[in-house]
Amino acid sequence: MADYEASSSSNATTCGLTACSYHVFLSFRGKDTRRTFTDHLYTAFVNAGFHTFRDKEELDRGEDIKPELQKAIQRSRSSVIVLSKDYAASGWCLDELVMILERKSTLVDYVVLPVFYDVDPSDLRNQQTGCVAEALAKHERNPSLKDKVKQWRSALTEVANLAGMVLQNEADGHEAEFIKKIVKVIEDKLSRTPLSVAPYLIGIHSQVEDINLWLQDDLSNVRIFVIQGMRGIGKTTIAKFVYNSNFKRFEGCSFLENIREVSGQPNGLVQIQKRLISDVLKGRKVKIHSISEGINKIEDALSSKRVLLVLDDVDHADQLEAIVSMQDRLYPGSKIIITTSRIGLLKDHQTVKMHNVEALRYKESLELFSWHAFGQDHPIEAYMEHSVRVIHHSGGLPLALKVLGSSLSGKSIDVWKDALNELEAIPDDEIVKKLRISFDSLKNDHDRNLFLHIASFFTGMDKYVIVQILEGCGFYAIVGIQNLIDRCLVTIDGYNKVQMHHMIRDMGRGIVRLESEEPRKRSRLWNHKDSLEVLTKKNGTKRIEGLILNMRRCTAYTPRSSNEVVLETNAFARMDKLRFLQLTHVKFRGHYKGFLTELRWLCWNEYPFESLPNDFPLERLVVLEMCYSSLRKVWKGTKSLPALKILNLSHSHGLIETPDFSLVPNLERLILKNCTSLVHVHESIGNLKGLVYLNVEDCKNIRRLPMEMMNIKSLKVLQADGIPIRKLRPKKNPEICWASCLPCSLVELSLTGCNLSDDDFPWNFGNLSSLRRLNLSCNPLSGLPGWIRNVGRLDELSLSQCTRLKSLEGLPNVGELIVHGCSSLETVTFQPIPSLPIIILDESNCKLVELEYYFKLEPLERVDEEMIKVLGLSKYLTSMQTIMMDTIHVFNIGRTKMQPIQGLYEYGIFNTFLPGNEVPGPFNHRSTLSKIYFTVPVNPNRKIRGLNIFSVYEKSSIHSLMMIAKLHLDRTRASYNPIATKVRNNTKRLEWIYGPSFFGVPNDGEQVIWLSHWKFGNQLEGGDLVKVSVLTTSELRVKECGVEIVYDEREEKMMNTQQNTTDIAPSFSGFDIGGNLSPSDMATMGQMRTYFLCCRPEELRESETHRSKWFNQLNSGFDETTVCFGEEAICGESRSGIIAHDPRLPEGRGCTMQIKAFFRSLPLVVSLSLRDSYGLAWRSCFESRQNFRYFSLSSQDLPSPGNLFNPVWGDLPIQTLRRTADWCSSPIYTVEPASSDPLLLEICKDVQNIA
Repeated sequence: MADYEASSSSNATTCGLTACSYHVFLSFRGKDTRRTFTDHLYTAFVNAGFHTFRDKEELDRGEDIKPELQKAIQRSRSSVIVLSKDYAASGWCLDELVMILERKSTLVDYVVLPVFYDVDPSDLRNQQTGCVAEALAKHERNPSLKDKVKQWRSALTEVANLAGMVLQNEADGHEAEFIKKIVKVIEDKLSRTPLSVAPYLIGIHSQVEDINLWLQDDLSNVRIFVIQGMRGIGKTTIAKFVYNSNFKRFEGCSFLENIREVSGQPNGLVQIQKRLISDVLKGRKVKIHSISEGINKIEDALSSKRVLLVLDDVDHADQLEAIVSMQDRLYPGSKIIITTSRIGLLKDHQTVKMHNVEALRYKESLELFSWHAFGQDHPIEAYMEHSVRVIHHSGGLPLALKVLGSSLSGKSIDVWKDALNELEAIPDDEIVKKLRISFDSLKNDHDRNLFLHIASFFTGMDKYVIVQILEGCGFYAIVGIQNLIDRCLVTIDGYNKVQMHHMIRDMGRGIVRLESEEPRKRSRLWNHKDSLEVLTKKNGTKRIEGLILNMRRCTAYTPRSSNEVVLETNAFARMDKLRFLQLTHVKFRGHYKGFLTELRWLCWNEYPFESLPNDFPLERLVVLEMCYSSLRKVWKGTKSLPALKILNLSHSHGLIETPDFSLVPNLERLILKNCTSLVHVHESIGNLKGLVYLNVEDCKNIRRLPMEMMNIKSLKVLQADGIPIRKLRPKKNPEICWASCLPCSLVELSLTGCNLSDDDFPWNFGNLSSLRRLNLSCNPLSGLPGWIRNVGRLDELSLSQCTRLKSLEGLPNVGELIVHGCSSLETVTFQPIPSLPIIILDESNCKLVELEYYFKLEPLERVDEEMIKVLGLSKYLTSMQTIMMDTIHVFNIGRTKMQPIQGLYEYGIFNTFLPGNEVPGPFNHRSTLSKIYFTVPVNPNRKIRGLNIFSVYEKSSIHSLMMIAKLHLDRTRASYNPIATKVRNNTKRLEWIYGPSFFGVPNDGEQVIWLSHWKFGNQLEGGDLVKVSVLTTSELRVKECGVEIVYDEREEKMMNTQQNTTDIAPSFSGFDIGGNLSPSDMATMGQMRTYFLCCRPEELRESETHRSKWFNQLNSGFDETTVCFGEEAICGESRSGIIAHDPRLPEGRGCTMQIKAFFRSLPLVVSLSLRDSYGLAWRSCFESRQNFRYFSLSSQDLPSPGNLFNPVWGDLPIQTLRRTADWCSSPIYTVEPASSDPLLLEICKDVQNIA
């Protein structure tokens, strides 16, 4: 059981003592400093909230150390040793020192801070002269202390070599300021103690990315971030990881673990309140007598400082009310993270961010399991097949992978086989115990029974179907399912199916199994062997509410001598409460009178007879499913089914006609999919006033549609894919068009593969005023049917695989347009629309040259004359018309196309790609590197309209660019940009990253010029500091780039001619660059607003992290080196290159052997840390390196204004680092390299801009 009274700090768990009693242990020589310096230091620690131990009694010099002092050292998180002149004269003090250092050697997080008070560290280190030497010599004259003196000398030397604080060197010797600094050092060191996190954090980085960005965004007004998911999915691990990565950014922090468990204890919520206040106030004890009193004290504690709170495993609103009821009054910048398995817990809070923790993918699951089972990242070869079984069984649940991996570790293959067979029948107890918490938390038996029904029978089924079945049994199914969703017991997927992780499903089935050792006495039977046994023995009981039997899964249990098993209908005689029955490939003999009269759901797949027996009881059925049946008629004559809501006869290939629906008044869904012999739909269908869904997909022989269908005012969805619909005629009026039978109430209509051409759509289709989703895929259409333009709005229009489709002109307001597989499509234009649709394309759309509001591609000779002038192409235009070059479209990345030079309009940017390296037009800013820094000139008489940007690039790989890109496309299944331009306005904190959808391909040994014009309005002004860089993947290399500022008078006419192509909707009119930004991706990185204008922005994010001349593939001085930045380098993403070292990197103890080995493999390290501790922390990694170059900007390196200095160690040939800004302003440095090495020049430029 968790106990919050056991520790005074949330970080104490890493002490190895969850019951640490003190923050600080003070060691001092009483005669020297007890009533002076040490007394003031003790008071300062107490006032700062540190629980501090000091001995109150004077001890004689020779007395042994007290047991209570030994215990105090063991139960402290740090020791401050005040080393005064006579400290070494006390044997008791020296014994205390030895014990403190022993504690430090056994506990990695234990903090020891020597304070040298009127004594120099060299005196303790040398021990040859002075008061220390005299004291030790006096001790040596006592023969009984001979061995101890050796130990004391060693301890004094060790403590002298620790990083400590010397009074004479700090605050000019002023004790008051010195004490403040000591308290601050201890405060920093103790607050940096991270929580213990589970090993093998596989797949965690993708889970924590958004949370880290939120924690580091000081401008966000969102105070609460909820991490939610099923139990065992890793919520607490994620919370601990982000807590450890970020808590140093806050003035106070607290990680409250297991709130659900602790709050259930006597006075549990008060315990939690005390713990929170103690953590935030750094150990200060408070008395709380009631929850309401605690709420007030928490408000006082949290209202004056930026805090990070993590509330782990919250499952009730009362817990939040007791802890953070005043979140609106938190100090600005404070953040709260909540982990919960209750999804609906904070739905009323509008400013809450949510993160749903996803299960691990297959490779991640295999790696995590392997670490626990084999101690390595992959299975032993002989165990691979069995490991895969475990992975599939675990469903990506980290809890299951850890438990099963540990339990199977070191076992033989025979044991593995038996264990896995048992596991598939009976779930592991440890996993079930964890998962069952959510089941037990359900508020009533109604929800628990509903859960057990779904776990036993309905996982993976359509939610609508489940609701109808369960409501037919008296359940409140909609609210009940929502309660299960809120507790992460079920989810609803994108197809409206109720999904349940099969570890949770097995937990539910395990609960049913506990009802009795005998299957016949359980309430639910889903195991086919158990069901067959009960039916064969005819020993079922009244307890059985549902049963599943698939005879195709029972071949191992049936006699081989017989071809099939025929069961007796009287086997169900005792099952009076049976309401759910699912049969597959089952035959019965006997009469059906009185057969299962309580049945609500009958699913009889592969029904063996041509019709249902006349005496078959159907009166209470709510759902009847008879797929893949041998039915020719469902029933003879008319049958009364007053409760039936769903009839599914799909894939019944012998069915000739539908039944008479006259006595089926409540039918809502009729599914006749792939009933290939169906000819006639009974006219009584028109009497179904509640029919909502009709599916006649692939009923290829249907000939008539009843006119009565027009009367079904409730029909919302018609699936008529693959039927000869244009040949259909109403039975009573064959001269009337097929469309006349469609009710105007239709919301969704699917006519995929109906062989419909342009002329097959009558104009009265426009009467379908309610239509929102239309699927015309796989039809021989060449253009947009005219009637569609008259529809007010379509949420979705699918024309995929219409291979004859050439143009879509004047599209109406469409939410999503699906045109993948339209290999002939060239242009898409829209009517005036308030917002742009989502458009789904693929590599087959290679002929697409215009997608209005997105891009337009046309030969250069057709481009507007003013644009040609702006880019300086006028005198080259005639000669360019005969030039052909290889190009690639991102929608057909695997294939080049030889064509004339093209102009591309996209996002308000004009582009063209030219062969060669002779750049037309003047460019004032040029560089042989891949980026340029410049300041926009201040000229009040000229208005800036934009930038001309060029880059010259070539292939850097011996491989085919198209082949590499195609392989990349195969991996990502998305469009791909191998080159992009980034424009960053540092002054306005705006940047745009643009990857063109069309680009030129250089041949071997040749180069290509990318020339572009970017239209800026007020986003670019005089005085702005701008950086333009070209980002590429490893297949391309930039040789040169350049920028020219374009002013208003040069392009006024040209901009008017572009209006039709680049204008944007009113809601986005604030942006000139980027055209319509609605399809772009915008992210806030720190305080920089970044717009990704490309088909695949995540590729460009990756490029920005790993590219840019010295952030990736730095070619000057290093051959194909790879660069990492920040934490990604620590994770070992790359094995050679340059590390740009930022303040987020781990310190001190994080410098493990693995990281050291990684750093030693790098040819250069540039440290941009602004804290001194980083240089010290990493120094040991590099001291043995030859030809190693290092330079650091740290807080203690900052020179006084005007002074020069050199790095104190390392071999980076930088002569001077001069501060050019005022001391109080943000640090800006001028770096002067000792040589003209291009690498150093590039580094120096970036240091100047980053530092």
